[in-house]
Amino acid sequence: MRRIRAAAAVAVTVSTLAAATACGGGSDSGSGGSNNSPKTLTYWASNQAPDIATDKKILTPELAKFEKQTGIKVKLEVVPWSDLLNRILAATTSGQGPDVLNIGNTWSASLQATGALLPWDTKNFDAIGGRSKFVDSAVASAGAAGKDPSAVPLYSLSYALYYNKKMFADAGIAKPPATWDELVADGQKISKNGTSGKWGLGAEGGNLSNNIHQAFVLGKQHGADFFDAAGKPTFTSDGAVAAVKQYVDFMAKDKIIAPGNAEYAQNQSLSDFAKGKTAMVLWQAAATTFAAQGMKPSDWGTAPVPVPSGAPGQDKQVNSMVAGINMAIFKNTKNTKGALDFVKFMTSTEEQKILNKTFGAIPPVKAAQADAAFSAPDLTVLKNTLTTSAAPLPQVAAESQFETTVGTAIKELWSEAAAGHAITTELVKSKLTKAQQQMQQ
Repeated sequence: MRRIRAAAAVAVTVSTLAAATACGGGSDSGSGGSNNSPKTLTYWASNQAPDIATDKKILTPELAKFEKQTGIKVKLEVVPWSDLLNRILAATTSGQGPDVLNIGNTWSASLQATGALLPWDTKNFDAIGGRSKFVDSAVASAGAAGKDPSAVPLYSLSYALYYNKKMFADAGIAKPPATWDELVADGQKISKNGTSGKWGLGAEGGNLSNNIHQAFVLGKQHGADFFDAAGKPTFTSDGAVAAVKQYVDFMAKDKIIAPGNAEYAQNQSLSDFAKGKTAMVLWQAAATTFAAQGMKPSDWGTAPVPVPSGAPGQDKQVNSMVAGINMAIFKNTKNTKGALDFVKFMTSTEEQKILNKTFGAIPPVKAAQADAAFSAPDLTVLKNTLTTSAAPLPQVAAESQFETTVGTAIKELWSEAAAGHAITTELVKSKLTKAQQQMQQ
């Protein structure tokens, strides 16, 4: 899915982020607004739809509503994910940037560290309806703990377990797995040690961000956070090593993931699922993709991502990272009031219903979640997970580098597994030690 692909394509080191200053932001156009007389806003939207043209088609009538209500014209640019972070960083140094922009929520703390984004203190939150209107876990993905968030949630997502009903029935499996032991057992019934031509679970081993998402959740379940309270990497802790080993062992030891998945990075696991080659996949929101590939809603089911035992929840029962898109304002925009009004509009209950329904996301605004549009079985699982058992990725300035270094280490381990090599604790620790050393250079 696009949210998963994006961060891998644009991940940058914390040193690059730290070099960016807070001198930029805000449109420099002579037709731009001001705090006293707002006329125009510039808005960089992230590419949420299958293509940029579709994003513009969806957003343009909504922006026209805002102009009719406020008299403020919004100049829209939809920026591809492959360019977005670099464009944002360039804007913080050049001064040629938008007033309002979308950011991947995993970038929040990294961009917060540049000082370029407007802090969301109590006054600013009150201007858009209050912090309490948002789901807590979504706000937690908007910046480092103990600091005012650098953005507010716009579109939210979480992970779920998707399973092929026919493949389950053919294997005599009555219900989706609730624990990892059950998932492995079910996967082995389907995979039959690689002799059935079908596989239990799909993965995207070449996708650095997806690697991090899965390892982070398993790490939480093993009591590891990958960073300590001071923001220093702890990649080689026993829990972190055990989490990465468990994930790659689905291929290396348990034999429920096809070796070819080691190279997947462009949603091939979803294609395999839709073609009946793979019985399960862990994904953020896959209904639209399955429909596009010819699956009927009755062909597949959705369940919470497994936990070691018991039910999903917090701490060691976390079963998803908080995924999604946040909305930020450049701190030195010349149109702060207009920008706040625009964020208020985009995070209003009615707009949240429209936009999240259209883009296949979950509203981070609590009141919008009650709409019938988000009551389908799959969206109910995603919504409940977001609210009760998801946790944000580490909100540290080095998060982007974390995705690059540890994501690459896991990719290398997938390659070892695909080649038939055992994934030992020592090998995992060696890869993670190298990643930690790169972070500390």
